[in-house]
Amino acid sequence: MPTPRPLLPVLLAWALALSSPAAAAAADDTGIETARTARQIAPGVRLESYDRLESDRWLRIDELVVDTAGGTGGVRVEYLGGDGPETVAEAAARHRAGPGRRVLGAVNGDFFDVRGSGAPLGPGLRDGRLLHSPAPGTASAPAVGFGPDGRGRILRLGLAGSVTLPGGRVRPLAGFNAARPPAEGFAAYTADWPGAALPAPGGPAVELRGGRVAAPPVREPARRARPAPGTTLLLARGATATAELAALRPGDAVAVAARPVTGAGPVPWAAVGGREALVVAGVPQDHDGEPNDTAAPRTAVGFSRDGRQVRLVAVDGRQRDSGGLTLTGLGRMMHRLGAYEALNLDGGGSTTLLAGAAGATAPALENTPSDGTPRPVPNGLVLTAPAGSGRLAGYRVEPLGGVGPDFGRVLRGLTRTLTATGHDAALGPAPGAPSWSAAGGGSVDPTGVFHALRPGSATAYARRARVEGALPLDVLGPPVRLRPTRDRIGLAERGESAGFGLVGYDAQGAAAAVEPRDVTLRFDRSRWNVTGDGRGGFTVSARTARATGMLRATVNATGASAELALGVGLEALPVAALEDAERWTGPGAAAAEGRAGRGLALSVPAPAPAPLAGSAASAAPPRPVPLPELARSVSLWVAGDGSGARPDVRLADAGGAALTLRGPAADWTGWRRITLPLPPLPERPLTLTGLSASGARGRLVLDAVAAETPPTGPAPAYRTRPDPVVAGAAGVRARPWRFAVGPAVPASARNPDADFVFTGAMERPAFTHRGVRFLPLDTGRATLDGGGLGRMRSLRAALAAAAREPGTGALAVVRQYAPRAVDRKEAALLTRYLGEFRRTTGKRAAVITVGAPRFTAGRSEGVLEVSARRGVRTLFGADAFAVGDWLSVRPG
Repeated sequence: MPTPRPLLPVLLAWALALSSPAAAAAADDTGIETARTARQIAPGVRLESYDRLESDRWLRIDELVVDTAGGTGGVRVEYLGGDGPETVAEAAARHRAGPGRRVLGAVNGDFFDVRGSGAPLGPGLRDGRLLHSPAPGTASAPAVGFGPDGRGRILRLGLAGSVTLPGGRVRPLAGFNAARPPAEGFAAYTADWPGAALPAPGGPAVELRGGRVAAPPVREPARRARPAPGTTLLLARGATATAELAALRPGDAVAVAARPVTGAGPVPWAAVGGREALVVAGVPQDHDGEPNDTAAPRTAVGFSRDGRQVRLVAVDGRQRDSGGLTLTGLGRMMHRLGAYEALNLDGGGSTTLLAGAAGATAPALENTPSDGTPRPVPNGLVLTAPAGSGRLAGYRVEPLGGVGPDFGRVLRGLTRTLTATGHDAALGPAPGAPSWSAAGGGSVDPTGVFHALRPGSATAYARRARVEGALPLDVLGPPVRLRPTRDRIGLAERGESAGFGLVGYDAQGAAAAVEPRDVTLRFDRSRWNVTGDGRGGFTVSARTARATGMLRATVNATGASAELALGVGLEALPVAALEDAERWTGPGAAAAEGRAGRGLALSVPAPAPAPLAGSAASAAPPRPVPLPELARSVSLWVAGDGSGARPDVRLADAGGAALTLRGPAADWTGWRRITLPLPPLPERPLTLTGLSASGARGRLVLDAVAAETPPTGPAPAYRTRPDPVVAGAAGVRARPWRFAVGPAVPASARNPDADFVFTGAMERPAFTHRGVRFLPLDTGRATLDGGGLGRMRSLRAALAAAAREPGTGALAVVRQYAPRAVDRKEAALLTRYLGEFRRTTGKRAAVITVGAPRFTAGRSEGVLEVSARRGVRTLFGADAFAVGDWLSVRPG
């Protein structure tokens, strides 16, 4: 156990921290902020990243907070992209920031014609010049705009345009580089077109160069590439415009003018379109009942009242770790963050946020896009700032691999590779290799490798002349356990690769990364290549097309070891043969003759008249059907009737979140096997919850659902040594007092060996007994059904009380075994809170689980964790102020 810190200031700090206005704001009606990191990336720009536990979801939020008070010479928000759909990172890498300026970060921008031209649906301005107008049919559209001085606002932007024909006839311009041509009138397209291919013109067109017709009009041009610089493609729709355009001849003078107009105020220097207003004049907007008001990944922009502070916000969604927000919820969050005005930008798979770091040459992806990889988008917003002097002013020192839960930790006897990135006074890149040194429990060699020598605090220094950077480090005890970050790795084919890391644990259960140099690997080198990945982990690739095997890693310093199952090659594992099709229930479902035996027929009815929902047929199995954990895809045989109805596979992830794999339109007849890839993000294992068909009226027959899976075999079993808290009857009796966990006893029965018994009923309030504060936690409600939020609020209150009470030396959380109710993030948060309580107060902590299938005892982050087996009595001896362990346990 660590040496206890002086308790009075620590107790006061805990009590004040957990009862302060800031903590109260973090634990408002909508949730609890559970983690926050912040970093300055340039003067006036910082990145804030944090997690929240809401009543029905987890949230992961990243925001760039920008102070534009520096005016034209400081931070600016500019239009990003405009050269066709590409990822935000690709667009940021090509962005021309201007002489003496650099790119700091970026977010995606406007909604766009995702199934058509790929062009944004709203307006766009760069350097005060109109790039594209809103889609025709709207006089103006909402946008976020920024002046030359950086001040931002929400506004509406429209098009003021004209076409001057021979003879001086002037006609209105209905669209300028718009995603869709107008139904009536003229539209112009130039080299600023921001989409992929030009939209289908649906009418005649003519090319203009230098203000004159370059060639005879074309009835409907087949070439849809972006016009060359200096060329304008003029389209006509409707009888009047079509006749006027058809009358043009080469050499005729035709002038096209297009400029942006605002509803009020000056035209901004840069602007990107958006859609729904989230906050208006300091009031969050209610979008309940609107079509887009569903929980999803979100991107938003918010402004302070004076427009000087800008918040570019990305909320991850459609993931177990972050469920996304509704529009109404997003508006409330933006208001809570201080936005006086805020606008919703494109979300879903488009949501992307990049941010730089001190000394970095380019911004990096910060959020987790819901598609698994960043989606190409047509535009966005990019932050630029003065480049700085390039003269070395400091170092950003980090462990190799960046931040993580074990950031700054090293196990005794092991190493950690450190990196030092030089930066100037503006936090821009600056060259200069440092020399290394360390103080405290370790040393650093000339290559930046820290060697952990003894437990305790240490600091690593990177220095060059008078310039310095430092990294505090925590040296843990030696590793007694080793775990890979993945139990199994399955590769689809030879040449494919996958990564894993190793985590070591000391005797107190504190974790730190274990780097390749500190372990010896044993594996079949004729079948596998395993190398360091350059980031502190490992990369596995297959040398053969099909194989299974085992990799064993052993820590050189202590002999702690772990195994990892390997496999390559895909095999189709049966999931649902559908021989029990008559037991699958749902509208339009029936048993039918399958490809081989029984099959499942889904008959899609005719579409319902608007505004009713579209047609569909579906069937649910008698019980959810598990998929192999490493499955790459789901396949099934489909007998089509040429109708174009689409088969879908409905799944649920490990936390119950729904996922749908959408099949192709069945425009064929007879049997065909289709394969639907599984996205990488859902939390495994997955279960099959249903099959459906939708779209066109028709009848599909489904058969033989399978999952293509690498053949790794089962994950290795992990065995740990008994924890020292496990003791015999004598060890428990030696403690000053005892309590028990087990079955209820008659009220008349005595408990001579225990002061009280926990039976699994957790309705009683927190109480303190002989120096131990007990917190019974009700696990009857699932984490994402409000249970987690209620439990964490109870825990925070108990921690504050235990920290304040001089006569309390330990906190014990008691809960009923309920793995399906308590998700992994809540469990990790519980351990983290208790670990922080232990470190900051010097007091003890334990988690006792009642009614588990088997007895276990161990510790994580110094917190004792004991699971008592159901149906038997487990006896605990306690001494809240003992030197060393404060509990002894006699299993039942």
